[in-house]
Amino acid sequence: MEKLKNIIADFGWPRIIIFFFVVLLFVAAPFVGVRVDTSLMNVFVRFGQNAVMVLAMVPMMQAGAGLNFGLPVGIVAGLLGSTLAMQFHLTGFLGFFGAVVLCLPFAILFGALYGTLLNKVKGEEMTIAMYVGFSLVTFMAILWLILPYSNPTMVWGYTGKGLRTTITLDGYWSRVLNDFLAIRIGGHFLFPSGAILFFAIAAGIMWLFMRSKTGTALTAVGSNPVFASAGGVSLNRMRLTSVIISTIYGAVGILVYQQSFGFIQVYNAPLNMAFPAVAAILLGGASVNKASILNVVVGTFLFQSLLTMTPSVINSILQTDMSEVVRILISNGMIIYALTRKTKTA
Repeated sequence: MEKLKNIIADFGWPRIIIFFFVVLLFVAAPFVGVRVDTSLMNVFVRFGQNAVMVLAMVPMMQAGAGLNFGLPVGIVAGLLGSTLAMQFHLTGFLGFFGAVVLCLPFAILFGALYGTLLNKVKGEEMTIAMYVGFSLVTFMAILWLILPYSNPTMVWGYTGKGLRTTITLDGYWSRVLNDFLAIRIGGHFLFPSGAILFFAIAAGIMWLFMRSKTGTALTAVGSNPVFASAGGVSLNRMRLTSVIISTIYGAVGILVYQQSFGFIQVYNAPLNMAFPAVAAILLGGASVNKASILNVVVGTFLFQSLLTMTPSVINSILQTDMSEVVRILISNGMIIYALTRKTKTA
């Protein structure tokens, strides 16, 4: 009994309640006319679509730099890469991986500047990160209007200048990962093998890095900065490294998201994209200063299951749209819960 209490205390009642709520939704689905196979397919699609951005949280959390509310910094770098790839008329896998290559210099530069700033505000990283993300998105909203893009698919038709708010990827690299090696079972289930495989590769690279000499030093800085410093590890350098890697993963993550979604969204679209990613990794069992790839997998699957099943099951029962309400409650609730637990254990 004591062991069970310790497990519950470690995992937290909110996560346990959400887990059983998701199970209940899948059990109830057939009774309200919702196909379980189609729902599972949607969950896997959304998992592949969002998991890399959730993975971007791990390095900064492990390094003690807090929750990466500045994820829009990486997202903006990814948007620059994807829009440039479209400007150069790159299509298919060449378009997607071309966007990845093009976004990397921006991600490294933005991550270096972002990390340097966070090193100067130790203890206030999460607050400053949020302001940095919001400020960059607002600044880019101006640049999207004046940057010299000319691809007719991207710019406003009546002026020929300024990017459209939503840009279609049809004819470029829409669903290029989702459809790669896709497995179809019956007429209602399609497993997005390519997107899941891409996440697995990204997670594998992250796993190898976190077990390298640099990754071990990075984790040591987050776990015990005094001990790490005494051992000759540069705290600022490790934190800066973690921010750059998180920014790179955020940039690549939005490219994966775009190919699955089928559109590029600019201007204010990236503003709130950090919150679902933060909520997902916390839902998976991570704490403010400790995260793992397992937390990413479990949290993303649970969070996307909620977002998929709630509209179809709950809305069928209540005859009203509750999906946005549940998303806000889960996202903000998990963030508040995690911050509260950190305060108690400090």
